[in-house]
Amino acid sequence: MKRPLQALLLVLTGTGLLHTALLTDTYLRYVKAGLRPALIVSGAVLLLLGLAGAVTRDRRHTAGATGHGHDHTGTPRAAWLLLLPALSLLLNPPPALGAYTAARADTKPVAEQKGFAPLPATSPLPLTLTDFTKRVQQDRGRAVEHRTVRLTGFVTPAAGGDGWYLTRIVFSCCAADSQTVKVRVYGGETPPADTWLEVTGTWHPRGTLGTRTAEAALDARDVRPVAPPVNAYTDDLPLTPSEER
Repeated sequence: MKRPLQALLLVLTGTGLLHTALLTDTYLRYVKAGLRPALIVSGAVLLLLGLAGAVTRDRRHTAGATGHGHDHTGTPRAAWLLLLPALSLLLNPPPALGAYTAARADTKPVAEQKGFAPLPATSPLPLTLTDFTKRVQQDRGRAVEHRTVRLTGFVTPAAGGDGWYLTRIVFSCCAADSQTVKVRVYGGETPPADTWLEVTGTWHPRGTLGTRTAEAALDARDVRPVAPPVNAYTDDLPLTPSEER
């Protein structure tokens, strides 16, 4: 690959990283929020290397203009394809992970928890999908039995049309290590895939509550659309009405 193309790739990639990390929230589609400083530093380094390479090449070209040697080698056509991902990062970032990915991923096994604190008397009770699953499958005190809970996530259609899944995709570090948390929802028609919803309901009795045989599922009483969170790749509590405003 010739130096001009190398410099152009570095400049485009660095600019794309800086634009994504400094001016938008798009970087949250790829990495956890804590890695933003690393993206900024990486983008700045790539941009500076590209600019330095372009300046050095221009000086060498000027200095050698009076010489008799000329470089007639061309850039392989395939090398120009490397411009596509760099331009994509800057102009048309890849879409966020959603129902397509979740439908093809195994559900993340929730960690074993020993002992559960009493639940507050709030109704409906806001829970994360992970906490709801733990309560259903591990809480021997059956604290969620007959409790109305409130969960938030996006829609993933279920195979066979029996209910659908409220879903969260969780990053440990970046998109490459993402894991999926799902709670099955029964009642009503399946909403469009990738729609973000707040679902209020009660545990769907299937299996023995407080054991691994219990299904992490909900009988929906109320379903309403909500705006996607800025950082969609965490399993956070639903927003309270005052926070939504």
